[in-house]
Amino acid sequence: MSVRAGREFLAIPGPTTVPDEVLRAMHRPAVDIYSGPLLALTDGLLKDIARVFNTTGRAYIYISNGHGAWEAALTNVLSKGDKILVLESGRFAIGWGESARRMGVEVEILKGDMRRAVRPAEVEARLKADKGKTIKAILVAQVDTASGVVNDIAAIGQAVRAAGHDALLMVDAVASLGCMPFNMDEWGVDVAMSGSQKGMMAPPGLGFVVANDRAREVHKKAGLRTPYWDWTDREGDQHYQKYAGTPPEHLLFGQRQALDMLFAEGLDNVFRRHQLLAEAVRRAVGIWAEGQAIGFNIIEPSERCDTVTAVLVNSGRNPEALRAYCNEKCGVILGHGIGELSGKAFRVAHMGHVNAPMILGTLSVIEMALNALEIPHGKGGAQAAIDWLGQQVKA
Repeated sequence: MSVRAGREFLAIPGPTTVPDEVLRAMHRPAVDIYSGPLLALTDGLLKDIARVFNTTGRAYIYISNGHGAWEAALTNVLSKGDKILVLESGRFAIGWGESARRMGVEVEILKGDMRRAVRPAEVEARLKADKGKTIKAILVAQVDTASGVVNDIAAIGQAVRAAGHDALLMVDAVASLGCMPFNMDEWGVDVAMSGSQKGMMAPPGLGFVVANDRAREVHKKAGLRTPYWDWTDREGDQHYQKYAGTPPEHLLFGQRQALDMLFAEGLDNVFRRHQLLAEAVRRAVGIWAEGQAIGFNIIEPSERCDTVTAVLVNSGRNPEALRAYCNEKCGVILGHGIGELSGKAFRVAHMGHVNAPMILGTLSVIEMALNALEIPHGKGGAQAAIDWLGQQVKA
C-alpha cells in the first residue's frame, strides 16, 4: 500500500521545481533568431542576470549546465601552467578545481572538510605566504550542495584584500543565486558563475558567468581561451555571437519569466522566504536528532545554508531505505548523499520555487518514514517547523 497518488514533491537540490508559469512561457512556437524581440530578450536577460549578481560587471549566457559555466569561467582568465588555490568545504569547489587541472592548470587545495565552512583567516595566511604571487585565482563555492555549507564570501574577499594579493576571486553561486544575497562588487568577487536550474527557477541548460573589469583585463592574456567559451567573441556586435550560434530560444523564454517572478516577489522577500523555510527544516532536524540516529552534517549552526540541508544517518541505518520509502510510498523525492556522504546521508532541498506547504509536507513525510522504518528520532520535528513558521509569519 502507498499514499503516493497526487503531485510528486521534488525535494532534490537541482533541478528544482519549475513553476507552471515558466513552463507556459516556454510552450510557444520558435521565432526568428534575427528578430528584434529576440535581440531585446537577450539584452534584458544579460542586464537582469547582472542585477541578481549585484554587479556592474558584464554577464554572459551559455548553453550549458554548471559544469560548462565552470569551464567558461576558467578558460577566460587562466593559461596552462597557472596556479590556482581551491578552498575546500565540500565537493563542488574541488570539482571545479579538477576541471582546471585537466586543462593544464596547477591546483593547490586549501584543505577543509565536509562539515565546516572555509576559514577566511586560513585563506589570508596562505596568500600572505605566497610571496611571489604565483597564485592567479582562488576558487570557492558560496554554497556546497553536497555538504550543505555556506561560505562567507564577504569575509573571504576581505581576507584576500588583507593579504594584499592580486589573485582573482572566483565564486560558484550555482546553489545560492536567486535564493540568498550575492553582492559581487561589494564582496570583491572578480568572476562568478551559476546555472538556471536551482534558485533561478528554470530548466537545466543555461549557464551564467559574470566578470568585472579586472577579470576582463586578465582575460586579454589568457591562454586557455577557446572559440565557444570566449568572452571577446561573445561581446561581438552580431546577436548570434552572444551564444556562439543559435540562441536557446525556449530556455530564454522560460528564464525571462522566472526572473520576472523573482523581481515581482522582490529579491529581499525571496531571500527572507528561503531563510524562513530553511530554518523550518533545521528546527525539524534538530528535534529528530534527539534520537541520536540522525543529525546535521554541518557542525556549526551559522554555517548551515538556506538552500539545502544535509542530514547524516548514523547507527548503521541506511539513508537509501528512508529515501526509497519517501519516494515509493509518499511521492517525495529527497536528495541522496554524494561524495564522502554517499550512503551516509540524505539531503532536503529548500530552494527555488518552494513554499510552506511543500516544505511542511516534505518534513511530515520524512517523519512518517522515520516512524515506519523504526529509526530512532525525537518526536515532533514537523510540529517544530510548524511552530517556527507560525511565530514568524504573522497574520
